[in-house]
Amino acid sequence: MSGSGILNGKRAVIVGAAGSIGVAVATEFAAQGAEVFLAGRTGAKVDTLARQIAKAGGRAHADAVDALDDHAVNAYIDGLVKQVGRIDIAFTAVGRLAAEYGNTKPATDLAIEEFMLPLTTVVKSQFIVARAAARHMIKQHSGVIIFLTGSPARGHTQGATAIGAAFGAVETLTEHLALELGSHGVRVVCLRTTANTDSRTILDTAQAVADRAHITSEQVIAGIANMNFLKVPAMVADTANAAVLLASDRARMLTGTVANFTAGAALD
Repeated sequence: MSGSGILNGKRAVIVGAAGSIGVAVATEFAAQGAEVFLAGRTGAKVDTLARQIAKAGGRAHADAVDALDDHAVNAYIDGLVKQVGRIDIAFTAVGRLAAEYGNTKPATDLAIEEFMLPLTTVVKSQFIVARAAARHMIKQHSGVIIFLTGSPARGHTQGATAIGAAFGAVETLTEHLALELGSHGVRVVCLRTTANTDSRTILDTAQAVADRAHITSEQVIAGIANMNFLKVPAMVADTANAAVLLASDRARMLTGTVANFTAGAALD
């Protein structure tokens, strides 16, 4: 599994590895030769994933880490570097239930707590992990930090005000951090996806929309797929494949930018 992939020899930290996208990215990173270090708030879930990756021939390690705890994340990253020597890739895929962000609600109906939640979870966790990893990548003069956003970063659909604002913040953070770290040989890129229709978040959202509109969730999913130029549903595997490319040396000249993998659903 780990002999000839384009990430062979890389050491990758995936925080939020128990979620739909985290699982897919961790699995594909390992399949492409990376040694993966899996962190999740629920230790049992990342333990299970690590065993699955190892069973398939990959190298995986799991730890329970709260991505919103600055001290815990710093201790985790510091410990990994002390143990294995370096970190080549840092990827964060932390999220909450779609309903908690007020997805599908008009902006005028959003409670301030719903609006702020993605800023204090998605943005906060990605910054905490990136900063912790960057401190070590600067010293080793190499590494890539991959942020994750989605098509709501651009106003392409209604009812995504809160998460859209958070994604926009992450995309701006990408530019600023890339500017600071570039002279140290560290790349910072953002992967913008369209709705991964087999992810927990999108399945939850589709069900909420279906219930309100008195249609089936399958019809909602079909409508989501129809929003992109290719008219096909994006899957977590598509996001994982994109993350592999961005993490690899094949993208060594890519930094400070958003890689738009939305199939036209959200244009720049």
